Amino acid sequence: MVKEKMDMLTVEIVNKWMELFYEKISEKKAYLSELDTPIGDGDHGNNMMRGMQGVKDGLEKLENPDLKETFKAIAMALISKVGGAAGPLYGTAFLEMAKNCEESQAPADLFRYALDGIKKRGGASVGDKTLVDVWTPVVDNLGKDELVVEVVQKAAEGTKNLVAKKGRASYLGERSAGHLDPGAVSSCYLFESFIEAGGIK
Repeated sequence: MVKEKMDMLTVEIVNKWMELFYEKISEKKAYLSELDTPIGDGDHGNNMMRGMQGVKDGLEKLENPDLKETFKAIAMALISKVGGAAGPLYGTAFLEMAKNCEESQAPADLFRYALDGIKKRGGASVGDKTLVDVWTPVVDNLGKDELVVEVVQKAAEGTKNLVAKKGRASYLGERSAGHLDPGAVSSCYLFESFIEAGGIK
């Protein structure tokens, strides 16, 4: 019996996803900035909160949008509202999903396009202590229909002992080890929210 492939994104799922992500960022913004203090500017949580408020406001203004318009609104809000490296990286991810969603609405495909965009924009690879360390196993596991919250959380936790090779944290060299990467942790919240929103059946 062929397994029914139900994992197609809809505007409704994406709206629910962003609503849950907004709630997580709101709840965890102080923690994210706390994580960012030893290895960054100490403002990742506040930046992400500003971005997600922009996303919330932007989506509320749309009238009967399709998936492309929804992803584009999310991307524009994140690029314009989130400071530091996170805004362009998150924004690029959603722009790539907007550009490719007419070809496929499957999360495994869309997130792969997004990851490719993130890697191209930031130049990071797995092991560099960035959000790529979370996005990569998410994409790999989605491709095998095996994505669960534990995979996402383990990936974020795995950044703790890495030495940063990109971004402000890389200036610390070996001293960056022992700290979770804030972008990886906010990406963890992103994908937890995705799973909770019903993005995976």
